[in-house]
Amino acid sequence: MDPDKKNEIIDDLLTFRDGKQYYAKVGKPWKRGYLLYGPPGTGKSSMIASMTNLLNYDVYDVELTTVTDNSELRRLLQDTTDKCIIVIEDIDCSLSLTGKRKTQQKEDEEDESDDDEEVSNKKSNVTLSGLLNFIDGLWSACGKERIIVFTTNHVEKLDPALIRRGRMDKHIEMSYCCFEGFKTLTKNYLDLESHDLFETIRSLICEVQMTPADVAEHLMPKSMSKIFEKDCLDNLINALEMKLKEIDNPKKDVGTSKVETC
Repeated sequence: MDPDKKNEIIDDLLTFRDGKQYYAKVGKPWKRGYLLYGPPGTGKSSMIASMTNLLNYDVYDVELTTVTDNSELRRLLQDTTDKCIIVIEDIDCSLSLTGKRKTQQKEDEEDESDDDEEVSNKKSNVTLSGLLNFIDGLWSACGKERIIVFTTNHVEKLDPALIRRGRMDKHIEMSYCCFEGFKTLTKNYLDLESHDLFETIRSLICEVQMTPADVAEHLMPKSMSKIFEKDCLDNLINALEMKLKEIDNPKKDVGTSKVETC
């Protein structure tokens, strides 16, 4: 992650942790919501682990599809401790919580999909309103020093009511690897802070969308007995160049990739 963005998130977490008097002063429950969104492999789960380690909080991973109804969801909330992080990963895949409000134009289409939704929700009757109460309803105010984290690969699919400010207070985009992120990974994996190949990688990584998970995999040494930094960097360069060729020469049956420049 970009160092400035990382420091901003750390400051926000520590401000929350040390904010007991402030939350009491303004009359707000001592809780905060974080929405982590971005493509798979961009570090959302790793971010949660880092948050947990930084704050030394308990962590609860809630699998909504196994919760029978809203009452059970409320009981789960009551069973959590203070100083905890409550995580619901891939919220866009959980039940039918991604639908927008009904419109006349969509009613016919929704009627056709009712049978499919009934099957998908067969094991759970948790509703959107039940989840909203879980986040910021009366029972959610009973605990202290709680963080609720949602992750999603498709933020555009979520109901706006679910992720509005006040529920998910801080929205954090977990995006493709940038050059600063690459340097951090190189330091971690190869104990390397500079190299002649860095400039080549800088130019490529600005043209190609590659997740931090993919970058890390290409930087992994093939042997622990002898680590050749140049070989690892060459592996990454080859992978980036192959992706760049795919963008420049897409197959006829595959659409062109959208490229973001640094």
